[in-house]
Amino acid sequence: MLTPAVGCFVAAVVLTPLVRAIAVRAGFVDRPGGHKQHGRVVALGGGVAILLAIAGPAVIAYALLAHWASDTPPDWLPAALLEHLPGLASRGPQLAAVLAGALVLHVVGLIDDVRPLGPVPKFIAQFAVAGFIAGPMGLRVVELLPVPLSIAATVAWMVVIINAFNFLDNMDGLSAGVAAVAGAILAVASLASGQLFVPALAAAVVGGVAGYLVFNFHPARIFMGDAGSLVIGYLLAVLTILATYYDPDRRLSPFGLLVPVVVLAVPLYDVGSVVIHRLRLGISPFRGDRRHFSHRLVRRGLTVRGAVLTIYLATAATGLPAIVLPRVSWPYAVLLLGQCLCVVAIIAILEHAGPSAVEGASTNPDDSRHNPPKP
Repeated sequence: MLTPAVGCFVAAVVLTPLVRAIAVRAGFVDRPGGHKQHGRVVALGGGVAILLAIAGPAVIAYALLAHWASDTPPDWLPAALLEHLPGLASRGPQLAAVLAGALVLHVVGLIDDVRPLGPVPKFIAQFAVAGFIAGPMGLRVVELLPVPLSIAATVAWMVVIINAFNFLDNMDGLSAGVAAVAGAILAVASLASGQLFVPALAAAVVGGVAGYLVFNFHPARIFMGDAGSLVIGYLLAVLTILATYYDPDRRLSPFGLLVPVVVLAVPLYDVGSVVIHRLRLGISPFRGDRRHFSHRLVRRGLTVRGAVLTIYLATAATGLPAIVLPRVSWPYAVLLLGQCLCVVAIIAILEHAGPSAVEGASTNPDDSRHNPPKP
């Protein structure tokens, strides 16, 4: 499991500064202004490095595995992997479809980073990619439902998660770090459930975003833009769909179906709370502002790094129970789910209750004086 993680991490560490240098030379940068006044010019294009760092090693690794499955594998391959070579080689169409969807969203995000498209074109692309994954590719959530309902649920889930990570990309290191934490938990949970393809792909995602995070943690030297946030949200959504957490033959309980919800509870909370805030104010849910979970924590007195690290910890606190959730009986599953809800409730109470911890801090969500975010 460390091989894809380390390989993609190294690829991201090498590619990110190269992409940054090219972006700066080409003038592909994010400039201060509006709600995203981060105070300095920062290179864009981090999403390019993330996609290449994940997709490149994944394609190379699959090509090698497929070759070894059809020919004599090298002697140094571990026996535990040899028995899974045919199964891994059969995953080629799924891997190609997943990466094709990531490429489509990446291109749409890249166009939006150059010249804002507005929400409609991006939603069309998201629904189209999600529909392809759920329809022709047959990767769906809650397969016990009738096919049309299962497809609709899958598309809705994917679009929500894609936008949750797009919304999270509002502060240095936030979206990438949360994706790394969530991806690592999904990798361990799916590996513990007896799978190999899903944890390997999850490990690749973790490695890619972690390598990029080296250059994106506050103060960021490069931003991923929509070209990156749409892709990592999409990949995590796909991972939750590909994984099998309920299988009576392997003694995996139905409560395993809650794994994606608890792992992604914090991103779901953020997107839900922001949308509700904006709707209450009578503004578009897709209009950028400073009403995100991270911004509210900063207005409570945390630094940018403190707010980001707090959200990492909250993601880990809600997500770690997912590792054992598929293998516990209902009383323990209820307790684990209750723990997740308690963490989210504590977050909501702490960020909303009482006056701002910063004396004189603005309560205007659009005031960018305190630790302005990235886009």
